Amino acid sequence: MTTPTDPSPIRILLADDHALVRRGVRLILDREPDLEVVAEAGDGAEAIALARAHDIDLAVLDIAMPRMTGLQAARELAALRPGLRILMLTMHDNEQYFFQALKAGAGGYVLKSVADRDLVAACRAAVRDEPFLYPGAVTALVRNYLDRVRHGEEPPQRVLTAREEEVLKLVAEGNTSKEIAETLFISIKTVHRHRANLLHKLGMRDRLELTRYAIRAGLIEP
Repeated sequence: MTTPTDPSPIRILLADDHALVRRGVRLILDREPDLEVVAEAGDGAEAIALARAHDIDLAVLDIAMPRMTGLQAARELAALRPGLRILMLTMHDNEQYFFQALKAGAGGYVLKSVADRDLVAACRAAVRDEPFLYPGAVTALVRNYLDRVRHGEEPPQRVLTAREEEVLKLVAEGNTSKEIAETLFISIKTVHRHRANLLHKLGMRDRLELTRYAIRAGLIEP
């Protein structure tokens, strides 16, 4: 029984061009008390129209649909409703589709063949803003990352130079500017410049924030 203190269920838009698939997916979702399908679409264009008309938290989109594919719809929905979470539901265990889905704004990729096992967890993860990937997708991501490293491409998340990382680590470990200068064989003035660059690049104010960042980056242990 729902009480006034219960959180509102996650409102879901479901889009698939096969009515039988929609019915099966809806049965999986609607039996969960925290999930509710509030709109169904038969293609991407209809999904966008329904997203304009309904207050939804999550869109679950099939990739292959007539008129407008799920990938096209995901791009439109991400622009139309920036806060909307998007999951791709597909029969395709395909790396190309998977990477296109990520680029389109999807936060998860679920195979129809295991929807009864994975879809509910994927919906909850999406609303928590956590990615949900099937095992093959994780393998694809790792392989893609290793390929980029092998070809000398800088990981996009790296914002600090190797020297700045060295200074950051020593700052976070509590070393003084003089100690850092002696360790790295550079001048105290250069240490101060690196430290100022670190604060500016990372948008931080003091040693404490730099230390927290160093822990998150795996440069020092908590």
